[in-house]
Amino acid sequence: MGTLGRAIYVVGSWIRVAGQAVDRVGCTLQGSHLFQEQVSRHRTLMNLFDKDPVVDKDAFVAPGASVIGDVKVGRGSSIWYGSVLRGDVNSIRIGSGTNIQDNALVHVAKSNISGNVLPTTIGNNVTIGHGAVLHGCTVEDEAFVGMGATLLDGSHVEKNAMVAAGALVRQNTRIPFGEVWGGNPAKFMRKLTEEEIAFISQSATNYTNLAMVHAAENNKGFEEIELEKTLRKKFARKDEEYDSMIGVVRETPAELTLPDNILPDKAQKIAS
Repeated sequence: MGTLGRAIYVVGSWIRVAGQAVDRVGCTLQGSHLFQEQVSRHRTLMNLFDKDPVVDKDAFVAPGASVIGDVKVGRGSSIWYGSVLRGDVNSIRIGSGTNIQDNALVHVAKSNISGNVLPTTIGNNVTIGHGAVLHGCTVEDEAFVGMGATLLDGSHVEKNAMVAAGALVRQNTRIPFGEVWGGNPAKFMRKLTEEEIAFISQSATNYTNLAMVHAAENNKGFEEIELEKTLRKKFARKDEEYDSMIGVVRETPAELTLPDNILPDKAQKIAS
């Protein structure tokens, strides 16, 4: 930092201190009518018991999510809005390309009645649906846990298995490869088809791609957001029939177009 840079920095510091002093005077003048503003105490990543969350640089953790304590999140995985991963009395391990969707809860147990240690382990390319609860359990690679499902201590979901939405998987239950379990308590329903197994992998891929879009949006600065607002107004689409009548062809700017792999149907329509 040169002489000019240091001078500007010092002046900036003086202005900030002056602003804080003015704020304190204003608070004093308001007296008993003072409204005390407080900064949010929420921390997306929070250490606990000297354990820090370890999140791969290519993973996405949404604002409003909470990743606490002994938690590791692998490459390309995504932790969505409102979800909580609490690794306090044990550890949580999440592989690569896995998505923990909005308002899901992942917790652990120190041990069960038998004395078994119960961390929570989630493999690669796993989908955990909105509002699911996972507690001291294991979910292997490319498995699928539906929305609102609950997995209790010691439960184990094998590779390419599916837990239906709203299911309750009881303690120490093992769901075998390629099966769908549902209900309360969860029971075997049927075997997955090859198409459904392929869908599980595709679901994980879709969420990895979608997370990249959300991450890019969350990283935008104020000026870029305001510019996009202006562009959207300028290029807002009207009724196609109206456009054809006045001879207008509207094009969406490239920076406002989602990648084809986010909306796979879009690529098919263009090809046809």
